[in-house]
Amino acid sequence: MEFSKRTAWNTEESDLAVAHRERLAAGLPVADLTASNPTRCGFEYAGDMLVPLTGQGAFDYDPDPRGKLEARQAVCNYYASHGARIAPEQVLLTTSTSEAYGYLFKLLMNPGDTVMVPQPSYPLFDFLAQAESVQLAQAPLFYDHGWQLDLEGLRRQITPKLRAVVLVHPNNPTGHFTKLEEARELAAICRKHDLALIVDEVFLDYALDASDSGPDRSSFIVRDLDVLTFIVSGISKICGLPQMKVAWLVARGPGSEQALARLEVLADTWLSMSGPIQQALPIWLDSRDAIQDQIRRRVRENLAELDRALAQQSQDGGGVLVNRLLVEGGWYAILRIPALQSDEATVRELLDLGVWVHPGYFFGMSPSGWLVVSLLTPLHEFSTGLGVLLVYLRRTHKSYL
Repeated sequence: MEFSKRTAWNTEESDLAVAHRERLAAGLPVADLTASNPTRCGFEYAGDMLVPLTGQGAFDYDPDPRGKLEARQAVCNYYASHGARIAPEQVLLTTSTSEAYGYLFKLLMNPGDTVMVPQPSYPLFDFLAQAESVQLAQAPLFYDHGWQLDLEGLRRQITPKLRAVVLVHPNNPTGHFTKLEEARELAAICRKHDLALIVDEVFLDYALDASDSGPDRSSFIVRDLDVLTFIVSGISKICGLPQMKVAWLVARGPGSEQALARLEVLADTWLSMSGPIQQALPIWLDSRDAIQDQIRRRVRENLAELDRALAQQSQDGGGVLVNRLLVEGGWYAILRIPALQSDEATVRELLDLGVWVHPGYFFGMSPSGWLVVSLLTPLHEFSTGLGVLLVYLRRTHKSYL
């Protein structure tokens, strides 16, 4: 049987994945510095979290392709807390941001068209684009006292096939926000070349500096950019509930009404949203502060522990082997290490020592010199793994000092 080329992925496990699985199966200890699922990181969830799924209303079936009005109003209320006023008619519920991307790629692109995505960023876009038979181009980021969007590099990659630009705000794993002036410049480019803007705001609530809520960290919903814009988000991050599968997209700007009319037909074709989940969404969104406070506290504690350990490098009488890049939000940190061997080799050797980290190339960075660590890991486990990592680098890279 010959299958579609769009699903011709290499599904074999990588050598790193095999080694990780075998270590776990052998019962050997692993300090996991890649943790991304809050439900497995020791946070406390309310004991009545599942009660909203059990009421009589869970049996009600209202096949509204955009989602139940009460659930969409809850999304509007969430954005109101960010100073953004939207109407339920601008909201379409999906089971995940991945599904939202799939709808938007279908809406905006014909097979063979191109979407531009940030680099570095999460590797999910490769699969989403191929599944929709569209091509990827890079919206390059560069680091100079903080991450920035390379607007000139972006302009050079614009072709007649380009239909949309994706941003993640704040980005994963760089943790930087797209500043307001950058957004305005990008919007001007989009208007000139008739491009839509897709903005992923799943980490919007996780700014490291809670006192800084200025325009550079605001939702794109409140930015008057005068360009067709779609904002995607969901409760996987907002409520720390990745297993509940609730997300949404919001359409703004010129052409948004026509876009929503077409998106409604797509959603009506799939009708993927669960009724009980939609019933629970207002309650879960209203109770998000409890889990968000815990996550932000954990991220700040781990970042402080990381900075303490890195500062100790020079105090111990040696040179500095590891630096962390500036981070403004989210729950990851990027480490710059000596590029003396491939990151894959480094990660494998660390795994043999009981520490599991992401190689930088996983997110589209160069194949050596970068590690990515999660700041969600419980503090003791994070500190233990970090200590092993730094001792390993000092021992194996001492010739670099």
